[in-house]
Amino acid sequence: MQILEKAWYSGARWPWLLLPLEKLFITVSRYRRRKHQLQQWQAPVPVIVVGNINIGGTGKSPLVIALIQLLREQGYQPGVVSRGYAAHPSEYPFTVLSSSTPSEAGDEPLMIVQRTAVPLVIDPNRVRACQQLLKTQCCDIIISDDGLQHYAMGRDVEIVVIDGKRGLGNGHCLPVGPLRELPERLNQVDMVVVNGVGGFHVDNAIQMQLAATALVSLTDGQSDAVTVVDSVRVHAVAGIGNPDRFYDTLRQAGFNPIEHSFPDHHAYQLTDVVFDDLLPVIMTEKDAVKCRHLPITASTYYLKVEAQLPPEFKKQLQLLLRNLKK
Repeated sequence: MQILEKAWYSGARWPWLLLPLEKLFITVSRYRRRKHQLQQWQAPVPVIVVGNINIGGTGKSPLVIALIQLLREQGYQPGVVSRGYAAHPSEYPFTVLSSSTPSEAGDEPLMIVQRTAVPLVIDPNRVRACQQLLKTQCCDIIISDDGLQHYAMGRDVEIVVIDGKRGLGNGHCLPVGPLRELPERLNQVDMVVVNGVGGFHVDNAIQMQLAATALVSLTDGQSDAVTVVDSVRVHAVAGIGNPDRFYDTLRQAGFNPIEHSFPDHHAYQLTDVVFDDLLPVIMTEKDAVKCRHLPITASTYYLKVEAQLPPEFKKQLQLLLRNLKK
């Protein structure tokens, strides 16, 4: 998969050999979309989908957290549904608590709950997750973390997040390129949010930046402001869809990272995060939820990041919600 991913974003030509498979993928995807839209379930409350059209990390989770906070400021009681990738609960649907384990809840859902205390249900069947959320929690609006292509679930607002540096890669659908849907899909969504500065541009897109706000110790939970006077050498650990974005954030904060990349949703062992030298270790918050059980004694931290959004995002969101007739 790493070889393919590198080819998608480097302009390599050999993936074009897979063009017949891309045509098959597009045909099947269109059929599934039409089929599920005919039987689409509509929630009795507004549903906001935060997703993407390409595979890999784009920065959805920080935006979901920011969206939860914005909705609460406007008087809403949001709930979240998620697929729960790499989660193995005792049964579905599963309500994620702050005391849940990463193995049963999944790393991203657990991180969102621990950060926001939002009601959150995971289930591969997002319709069932929504129904469980409405049945057991007091929610008047639902955020679907990912699920843009889950067309069996009706939605009122669609927000697509795109990495500003990687963009849409070569612009092709799987397996020739990284796209789950054709680029024209961006013309049908309510908002396109571009995460970070890069070569990718979409008309009327909202620009989002991830700002490093704190370093949090894994051993005692102590939080300190990110203040780097000189370029500090650190071990940077990342098991996310796009680790380069994390490394770039560290560099922007003034660190000089030694990169240690792992597969997305990696199950960490102590040897993955302990090194022979005495340099500090910094990981993502998503990785930290899977490392808190490890007997770490060294200077190990996670980088807390916040999504910085322009005022126009809040204005567009308010306008979209006002126009809903539910």
